[in-house]
Amino acid sequence: MRGWSLAGQMLVLQLLVVAVTVAGGAVLVLVQAREVLTEDAGRTASAVALSVAVSPDVLAALDEPDPSVRLQPYAERVRLATGVDFITIMRPDGTRYTHPNPAEIGKRFLGHTGRALAGETFTETYTGTLGASRRAVTPVVSDGRVRALVSAGITIDRISARLRDQLAWGALVIALALSLGAASTWLVTARLRRQTHGLGPIELGRIHEHHDAVLHAVREGLLLVGRDGTLTLCNDAARQLLGLPADAEGRHVGEMGLGELLTGAEERVHLVGDRVLAVNSAASRLGTVVTVRDHTELQALTGQLDAERGFADSLRSAAHEAANRLHTVITLVELGRTEQAVALGTAELRAAQELTDRVVGSVREPVLAALLLGKSAEAAERGAELVISQDSELDDPGLDPRELVTIVGNLIDNALDAAGRVEVRLRGGEEEVVIRVADDGPGPADLAAFEKGWTTKGDGHGLGLALVGQAVRRLGGSIEVAGSAFTVRLPVP
Repeated sequence: MRGWSLAGQMLVLQLLVVAVTVAGGAVLVLVQAREVLTEDAGRTASAVALSVAVSPDVLAALDEPDPSVRLQPYAERVRLATGVDFITIMRPDGTRYTHPNPAEIGKRFLGHTGRALAGETFTETYTGTLGASRRAVTPVVSDGRVRALVSAGITIDRISARLRDQLAWGALVIALALSLGAASTWLVTARLRRQTHGLGPIELGRIHEHHDAVLHAVREGLLLVGRDGTLTLCNDAARQLLGLPADAEGRHVGEMGLGELLTGAEERVHLVGDRVLAVNSAASRLGTVVTVRDHTELQALTGQLDAERGFADSLRSAAHEAANRLHTVITLVELGRTEQAVALGTAELRAAQELTDRVVGSVREPVLAALLLGKSAEAAERGAELVISQDSELDDPGLDPRELVTIVGNLIDNALDAAGRVEVRLRGGEEEVVIRVADDGPGPADLAAFEKGWTTKGDGHGLGLALVGQAVRRLGGSIEVAGSAFTVRLPVP
């Protein structure tokens, strides 16, 4: 059976089980039926023997010179009426008065009579002149003494004939039971064959081993959530990325705070702790298949690239503006308007230098100062206005410049995307740094923007404010939102 499918092996095994069960049941029924018929024959023989023993006709015949003359016809009438195979009336010494075969009259009775002579009625199985039979022997008592004995019985052959009659119906029942068992086994096997695709145990075991190896080898997190929201399967990567407990399988995802994360109908980016996770959900016949990919390193590289791109855009904007001014100055010189050319050039240089001096003078963190200058140029190119508050004052706070760039840069980008005028205020003290970015837009409608991927642009990124929240938490700070004003407080280390 090694080459058989699992369904085929199950069919054969179940048929064998059904056949053995039915055969065993049939044997038990046969033995029980034989015992019942034998006991029933004994009770019938006892009843007939007792009724004959107390019959007045029998007592009267015993007083005659030849009791057999009256007892033989009487015994035959009773035998035919009751259905027993023999009724033997005999002397206490066992000499027969009656017998179905008249030739046996006058001969000795074959069997035990001691208990009957003692006044007891008993039954036994014994082989006599008619073969093996179930018989009863009882005394005929008159005036306190045993005057004769009566034995009535049914042959084993007749009992067996009755048993065979019952076995015919039993065989029909057994055949029906086997048919029903085979049919139900076939139905179960057919369903099993469909579910196992006709594969054998070896193939199924190999598939399970491959499935288990692949499941735990991939770097992506894989989870299967049932239709009722129960987590039915997860691999090692999913446990690590999502911080799942050891007993996660079998628990409802809502109990572990993952209901929204694992039951969404689209691909989204989520922040879980310090990780940036791309979560994709797809419906299947068994529930929802969820894949989780760690985009933390990719997002960090993307953030660095965005920062570099921002600085490049700022330089490009500054170069573009400088080129426009230079062309204007050259044109004025060519037109002979030297004084106007000098005035325009010095005014533009003075404004740019004033902005640079003010930003560098008030923000003495060089990376953050460069970011603000770049964002100012970018805002000007986009037709927006980025204002650095006059009372901004921030020494180098000793905080990670990358975290500060993440916080300030994303807050400014978010404000520039939503409004035309943005005001930035930076204040540093001995205990904390306060960063305030406000715009003239409506502000965020959902404060959960700091907890997960969120955007009002519909571009599918939506990580700006979430990255701000993540960076603030890493620095041990807090965020306050009042309308379209964001205030970040960071403790000074």
